Parts: sequence; structure tokens; C-alpha cells
Amino acid sequence: MNVIEINKLTKYYGQARGIIDVSFNVGEGEIFGFIGPNGAGKSTTIRTLLALIYPTSGSATIFGKDCIRYAPEIARDVGYLPSEVFYYERMKVIDLLQYAASFYKKDCSKRIFELAEIMDLDLKKRIDDLSFGNKKKVGIVQGLLHDPRLIILDEPTSGLDPLMQQKFFDLLLEENQKGATILLSSHVLSEVQRLCSRVAIIKDGQIIKLEKISDLTENNYKKFKIEMKEDIRREYFEMAGINNLALEGSKVSFLFKGNINLILKKLAYVEIENIWIEEPSLEEVFIHYYEKEA
Repeated sequence: MNVIEINKLTKYYGQARGIIDVSFNVGEGEIFGFIGPNGAGKSTTIRTLLALIYPTSGSATIFGKDCIRYAPEIARDVGYLPSEVFYYERMKVIDLLQYAASFYKKDCSKRIFELAEIMDLDLKKRIDDLSFGNKKKVGIVQGLLHDPRLIILDEPTSGLDPLMQQKFFDLLLEENQKGATILLSSHVLSEVQRLCSRVAIIKDGQIIKLEKISDLTENNYKKFKIEMKEDIRREYFEMAGINNLALEGSKVSFLFKGNINLILKKLAYVEIENIWIEEPSLEEVFIHYYEKEA
């Protein structure tokens, strides 16, 4: 069963491009990555999905219900963390969270205190006394306090220090193990690689790739780093399947896609001091896709 189904979702702001024919599904219990640089259309897709803005054309459903028509009903089971959080500055954190909890018609007090402890959040402070990172923690607690079935996160870790990011990732995995489906939008590709099973890559408002993380990195590309015994000419490595070639004297690095035996046969004719063959990071693959599309 799909928790999210998006079909040719399009949004224009007047003549300006928002998103064009965006389509993908997120299965129940999945952690799904939605990646692209700032301005690619990630937030527009999410805001349309949450009925914060209306689409120009296309459709989307959450829990099998049209996301515009049934928006209030859907919202009861969705936790949302926007990329930027804005609150009533003069309120105390605990008052704000209790106010947010009041919309869900159930007692969320215990969960608020649990989440605040995990995220090291001082509930007694006023919102306007908080740093950007602590305001982000308030957003995380607010998004999770009602035990949502679907969690939608838009650039969730900006402002969090590395230790708090780790706590947050652990918290997300715990929520997922309890049955929550997660849509994680980010331009920090290591986050997506670490948490997600599948990923959609968006560029200029359009999906350019939809694939399993494992297929995107393991099956398609290998990263080579080689130290030769002597300098080698660039032309030697100009062959089909080699991308992102970097040559510096006797050192060469590249991404290779294709039958790995072909490149190993070629390397048998040169003197090698050291060689490393590893899986490329999602970031390296992602940059290659963008260069290829361009």
C-alpha cells in the first residue's frame, strides 16, 4: 500500500516555474528521500502535498485520500517539519507545544516531555530567547508529539549540531520501526543515503531520477583511485563508462559505470603502486546526474 501517491503534480507561480509533472509514490513504512539543490522544487512539492498551496494541475493522495479535498482529515495523522520555523515569539516552549497538541484531540503531554528530553530542549524558555537550532528542535517535537503515521521533513537538520543530528536520526528510525512512513527532503545527500531506501532526484522542478539507493550507488558506479609508478596521459583513461576523470601526475580518480572487467583489463597494462575501488557517495553520483542532464 502507498501512503503517498503523486501523479503529474504541476505548480506555476504566474509565469514562473514551480514544479512540472512530478510523479512518485511512497510505500507504507518506507523512508523515502527527496533530493535536489535549493530551488529545485522540493518545498513546492511538499507544500502542495500538504494543501498549503494548490496545484496548477495533477493530483496527489495521502492515505488514499485526495490531499486537497481531505486536507483537514489527513493533517491529523501527518507530522510536518518545514525548512524554516516561525512561532509566536513571546510564548514559552511548553505553552506553544501544548497549544499545537490541542489540535489533535488527545493527550500528548507525556510524549512532549519524552521528545524534549531526547532533543535536549528547555520547555521553560521563551521562543524569542531560542537560537535557530533550538527553534528547529521545537519544530521537531511539534511534528512528532501526536505520533503521526506519516512524517514529512523539509531540510530537517539545518541548525542542528552533529550530536543532535545523530539523536534526531535515531529518533526517526525509532518512529519508522513503530510503523511511521517518512518523506525526507534534503540537499544534504549523506543524510538521505544513511536513512532512505529509495530516492527521487529533482532538478529545475522535474524528477530526473527515481531509484533505490542501493541501485543508485552500488550497481551503477564504482569509484576508482589509482597511484601509478609513473605519470600517465589523460588519453589513456578516455573510454566509455568513465566519468568525473581527475588526473594529477601519477594519480588518477574517476567513476566507472559498466563491466568492471573491462577497466581491470586496461589497468593490467600499466604499473600500479596502489589502487582503491569503492562505492561512490550519493553526492558524487548525484553531481554526475546533474552534469549529465546539463
